[in-house]
Amino acid sequence: MAEYALELSGVCKSFGGVPVLKNVDFRLRKGSICALVGGNGAGKSTLMKILTGIYTKDSGRLRVNGEEVIIRNYNEAKKYGISLIFQELSLIPTLTVAENIFLNKELRRGKFLDDKRMEEKAEKLLESLGLEVNVREKVENLSVGTCQLIEIAKALSDNTSILVMDEPTASLSDKETEILFRIVEDLKQRGISIVYISHRMKEIFRIADDITVLYGGETVAAKPVEEYTLESVIDYMLGGKQNEQLMTWKDRTAPIGKELALKVENLCVENLVKDVSFEVHQGEVVGLAGLMGSGRTEILECIFGLRRKTGGRIFLEGKEVNFRNVREAVRARVALVPEDRRREGLVLSHTLRDNMVVTNFEQVRAAGVLSAKKSNAVSEKAIRDLKIRAESANTRMVNLSGGNQQKVVIAKWMNINPKLIMMDEPTAGVDIHAKSEIIELIRGFVSQGHSVIFVSSELSEMMAVCDRIIILHDGRKTGELTHKEINSEEVLQRAIQI
Repeated sequence: MAEYALELSGVCKSFGGVPVLKNVDFRLRKGSICALVGGNGAGKSTLMKILTGIYTKDSGRLRVNGEEVIIRNYNEAKKYGISLIFQELSLIPTLTVAENIFLNKELRRGKFLDDKRMEEKAEKLLESLGLEVNVREKVENLSVGTCQLIEIAKALSDNTSILVMDEPTASLSDKETEILFRIVEDLKQRGISIVYISHRMKEIFRIADDITVLYGGETVAAKPVEEYTLESVIDYMLGGKQNEQLMTWKDRTAPIGKELALKVENLCVENLVKDVSFEVHQGEVVGLAGLMGSGRTEILECIFGLRRKTGGRIFLEGKEVNFRNVREAVRARVALVPEDRRREGLVLSHTLRDNMVVTNFEQVRAAGVLSAKKSNAVSEKAIRDLKIRAESANTRMVNLSGGNQQKVVIAKWMNINPKLIMMDEPTAGVDIHAKSEIIELIRGFVSQGHSVIFVSSELSEMMAVCDRIIILHDGRKTGELTHKEINSEEVLQRAIQI
C-alpha cells in the first residue's frame, strides 16, 4: 500500500516563458495534514491549481495513492478524490445551503429534482461536521465564516479523500476558527489527507504534521513540523535570508504632529457602534483593536461614507464632515483599504492598470479622454515603488498572488494623495515579507505628516506600527493604550478580552 496520498515530482510550469514552478517536489502522507507555505509568488497556488486540473503542468509527475495520473480538468481531479476549497468562496448566494452542496450533482426523482432527499443528506453531512445550519437558508443570508464551513461540507459530498484548503481561516472569527480546527482534526482521523495553505504561522504549528516551503518556485524545505522553529520557517520563506525581526517596533523618523487630522465625537452607528470618541493626529498611526463584532469595521465605513451615523460628529482637520458617499470622502482625500480586497477592493477580471487608475481618472486624462500613456506610467511607477510582482500593467488581477493584489489596493488609494488612509486587515492572507513591506509603507506615509487608522487581528502588527491603540468591545470604547504602555502581546490581548 502506498505511503503517500499524493506525490508531485519535478513539476515545472511557465507562463509566457517565465518559469513559475521549477522542479517542485511535494508529498502528502495519508491521513495527515501538510502545510504548504511560501511568500507571495512562491508558486503555492499554481502548484495546487495543477493538482486540481485548473492548470496543466509542463513537465513532472503526479501520483495519487501510488498511481501515476494525468489531471486535465477539475472534474478529473474530483474523480481521484481531490477537492480544492478556494480562497474566494465559490458558493452561489441566491441558492440555499442544500442547493449549493449538491450543485451539478443534484439528486432526482424521475425528471424532477428531489429537494427533500438533498436537504436530508445535506443535514446529515452538516451534522457529521458538528455544524448547526438551516439547509433551506439562502447562502446570501449567512456569515462569511459559515459559508467557509459549508464549502468544506460541499467538498466532502464529492467523496473527497484529498482536501486542499487555501487560507481557510482568513475570514473566520476566533470561534469559527476553533470549529474549523475541530473539523480538520476530525477529517484527519477519518483518513482524509489535507493540504493546508496559510500565512498564519501559529495555526500551522498548531495543526500541521508536516511543512513544505516554496521559495521562488522551488521546494526549499519539506520535513515534519517538529523539525522547524518559527524563525526557521520564516528564513526559508525569505530564501535563506536571516529573519530581521520584521514585525518589531521602529522608532519614528518624524515626530507626531500637534494638529488633529481627525476627531470623532460620540459616534453611533445603529446598534453596532455606541458613543465612541477618539482623535488621530497628523503623522500618527492609531489602531482599533477588538474582537469580531467590536465595531472596528463599522467605524471605518461610517467615516468613509459607506454607513450613515445615527449620532455623534466627525471632524476632518477641524472641519465637521458628514460624507454621504465614497465620492465625497475621496474628494476630501480620505481613503479606505477594505477588509475583503477581492469583493470590495478590486475588479479581479480587469487589469492591474484598470484597477490602479479607477480612484483618480483626472490624473490620467489628456484632452478629456483617458490616456493609455499616462495610465501605464502610473501603473509602472506603482509596480516599481511597491515591488508588485506582475508581468506588466496588463496583467489581470485574478492572476496575481494575494499579497500583490493587496499592494495594488493600497497603491490605487495612494493615487489620490490621501491625508488619511484607513486600513482594515491590510495584511490578511499575505506572507511575512509582504506584511513587512506594507508596514514599511505605512511608516513612510506617516513620516510625511499623513495619518493612518489601522485595524488588524494580528496583535504583533499593531504593536509594530501603532502609536496608540483604541480598545473596542461590543461597539464601545473600553480603553486606550500608547505604544509605550504595551510591552507584550499579552497586555494587548488581555485589554481586548476584558
